Amino acid sequence: MGLADLHIHTMYSYDGTASVPSVLRRAKEAGLDVIAITDHDEINGALHALELASHYGIHVIPASEITTSEGDLLALFINKKITPGLSLIETILRVRDEGGICIAPHPMAGGFGMKSLSAYSILKALKHPLASETLMGIETYNATAIDRMGNYYAKLFANGLNIAQTGSSDAHVIDTIGFGATEFEGNTPQDLLLSLKNKTTKARKQKEWSAFQIISNWGVRYAEKTFQRLTRAAQA
Repeated sequence: MGLADLHIHTMYSYDGTASVPSVLRRAKEAGLDVIAITDHDEINGALHALELASHYGIHVIPASEITTSEGDLLALFINKKITPGLSLIETILRVRDEGGICIAPHPMAGGFGMKSLSAYSILKALKHPLASETLMGIETYNATAIDRMGNYYAKLFANGLNIAQTGSSDAHVIDTIGFGATEFEGNTPQDLLLSLKNKTTKARKQKEWSAFQIISNWGVRYAEKTFQRLTRAAQA
């Protein structure tokens, strides 16, 4: 079985703290076969990771976490930025046009600035003849969500639907990469895609931190990143 972390942020995200090389190195150390770089409304970090992936012995899926007018959406297997702020269905259809697929991350979860899709929005998209073919999965385990009940509700919700389930870290710091993962048959992005289509993926809980650990670790890492940027700017 392969392991994938399909929700990872780098410094290309406004709230990310890790460089692309450090993410790739950490992902390999964590025993992952496949990762998706999903920076907020950004694709350059994922494309950079794709270029470096072979040097670290890990597969990278170019992706993005897109801000829709109804909540956040993961778009996988895309190579260009998708316009943010559109409706969920319109965003899904644009991802479809790019040959990508979508996963609903941390549905119904709240707290700490999280912008989650509602059950109503997801159900509406799954009733759309084209959007339903592209929205292939629901993230039923998010390792760093502050709203822990969100994982429970997401699991209950997904169990009632004919849709794949995934687990991810939603890592914004290097330390939490791989805390949540998706099990799939094989070990390549193509194998993962087939498992998502066949709805055979499984969400795996690898490790879990308390809300205090998550927030404090991110705060320290974010302060370090900000200091490094200010230092470079002063030296320029």
